[in-house]
Amino acid sequence: MTPLTPTSGVIGGRPRRRQARPGTIGLVPDRVVLHVGTPKSGTTYLQSRLVANVAALAEHDVHVPVAPPAQGRDTYAFRAALDLTGVRMGRGPGYSAGWWDRLVTDAAAGSGTWLVSHESFSRCEPEHAARAVEELGRGGAEVSVVVTARDLGRTLVSGWVEGVKHGSTLRLAEYLERARDGDLPILAQLDLARLAEVWTGVLPPDRVHVVTAASDGGERDLLWTRFLAACGVDPAWAPEDARRANDALGLPETQVLLALNRELGQAARRGSRFHDLLRGTVVGRGLAGRDSERVRLDPAHVAWVTRVSRDWVGAVVAAGVVVTGDLDDLRPAPVDAGSWVDPDVPHPDVAVAAAAALKAVVKEAYRRGEDPRDPARRSTQG
Repeated sequence: MTPLTPTSGVIGGRPRRRQARPGTIGLVPDRVVLHVGTPKSGTTYLQSRLVANVAALAEHDVHVPVAPPAQGRDTYAFRAALDLTGVRMGRGPGYSAGWWDRLVTDAAAGSGTWLVSHESFSRCEPEHAARAVEELGRGGAEVSVVVTARDLGRTLVSGWVEGVKHGSTLRLAEYLERARDGDLPILAQLDLARLAEVWTGVLPPDRVHVVTAASDGGERDLLWTRFLAACGVDPAWAPEDARRANDALGLPETQVLLALNRELGQAARRGSRFHDLLRGTVVGRGLAGRDSERVRLDPAHVAWVTRVSRDWVGAVVAAGVVVTGDLDDLRPAPVDAGSWVDPDVPHPDVAVAAAAALKAVVKEAYRRGEDPRDPARRSTQG
């Protein structure tokens, strides 16, 4: 792959006006890089690190579009992806309406490289991909696509935990059975064979890049440098680390949250009344980041996961796309049945995890003014 050398010419994050290409009007970007996921492949970390380096990258004419702070700076690409694909994800139409056209307009008025990242673009069907390439490439900009991926075994487990964080009450065994039977919607977003077919249908293979995450989890910096290499960006241009990553839950913490979801029912789901409290306080301040045993793939499912992974890797090779990393990273590691811990069996540390969650809730209640020592509060309670 020939590294991209973006045109320098940004002062304070604002592009310096330059001549348009013949036959175009105004500014046009040299290149638009669309990072389309897959989900659970380190995308939250990558996006957070991109946002942390918005100003630094702009000094090298590399632009990461961000929304106004009140709308969540890292939601720009997410809203644009929902708008392009027509998916709502529990949000009203006002959340994403017009954001794809906004992205096309903003990129067309820019220069250098535009780097747009969100795993929701992995939902693109051929018609969405065709529209994206046609509209982002108007005026002569070169459009390329980057797909990040990690092994399916770890991805499925991570996807199950993520679902629990959004109110799911599904057991891991049921989740994996649905995946095996092809009855899990996220599989379409993870399917590297499908993604290769969709994007090579509208782009030459040398403009479709697959970046692999290290098979053992590896250092996040390795994923970051591989990702930037595929994007044609020098890591020295983005010195800041990510300010956040996805909230990691261990096995006992996931069991606590799963039990809580079952007690709360629909009120725990994304967009429902308790979801923000659960995600921000119970998970974010109580359960996440603890040094606990991790959920692992059930050994009974390793064979079919390995078979599917082999087929996907074969499709990537056959498509002739550019691979950064090692395709062997996408082959699930064997799981020792003797050491595997069933998430349906209460973990010895589940009470400790529950106490951590309760502590976070108590502290949040106090912060919000729910102090039981307050005489005014006691008087209102009779």
